[in-house]
Amino acid sequence: MSCNAASAAGPRIVSMNVCSDQLVLSLADPDQILGLSRCSRAAGQPGPAAKARTSPRLSGGAEDVLLLKPDLVVVSLFDKRATRDLLKAHGLSLVEFTVPRTLDEVKDQIRAMGDVLQHPQRAQADIARLDAAVAQVRAVASAHHYRVLPLERRGFVAGDSSLISSLLAATGLTNAAGELGLGAGGFASLEAIVQLRPDFILVSEAGNHAEDEGRAFLLHPALERFYPEGKRIVLPERLTVCGGVMLADALDRLTEELKRVTR
Repeated sequence: MSCNAASAAGPRIVSMNVCSDQLVLSLADPDQILGLSRCSRAAGQPGPAAKARTSPRLSGGAEDVLLLKPDLVVVSLFDKRATRDLLKAHGLSLVEFTVPRTLDEVKDQIRAMGDVLQHPQRAQADIARLDAAVAQVRAVASAHHYRVLPLERRGFVAGDSSLISSLLAATGLTNAAGELGLGAGGFASLEAIVQLRPDFILVSEAGNHAEDEGRAFLLHPALERFYPEGKRIVLPERLTVCGGVMLADALDRLTEELKRVTR
């Protein structure tokens, strides 16, 4: 393909990690996608499932990427350094995306990917969808100033520098982790969580089954006493693990959950 052809049709692209898969699937034309990460079709992963199934899946190494000869390769700083260096050594153009920690960074990445793929109007549409989803949550939550504690397996609490904390702040909710002195996140004891008394805890799944000790922490009798189903906001991790427009689905779910626990 000549440079002029690539410019007219948009660059042919390969994505090497799950989070860039999401951006590519949302913004690219199908014939621009030469390959997605090896985890792109894994159950529970974000992104339009049907579109992911029709796109080639990569091994995770450099060899199949080199055979595809894409115009651009989208990578994360968490992808293997050796693989990235090998692709560069063979003359491939790499676009590197970091892990977003704020909603503004998510929007910046959507804009950047829209520019890379030559579809800036789609990027603006995705950002508009995110803004609308934020406004919808604020309409339900902002007047009440709810304190929410994002609580994960084994008592890990997401701190102020996390993406989930940025989402809470944008929607008028407060991450109570700061009151535990866990600005960057960390593990909190059961006693500290109970004494904190946030209005709600935010967890990634509902149910009363513990498949291991990490999950069992969230089902401890003390937590279930103070935080039964009506005090738990359930936001699946697959909706928040990456940036991208999938966060709009997360925010829509947050709206539904707030309506459920506050009715």
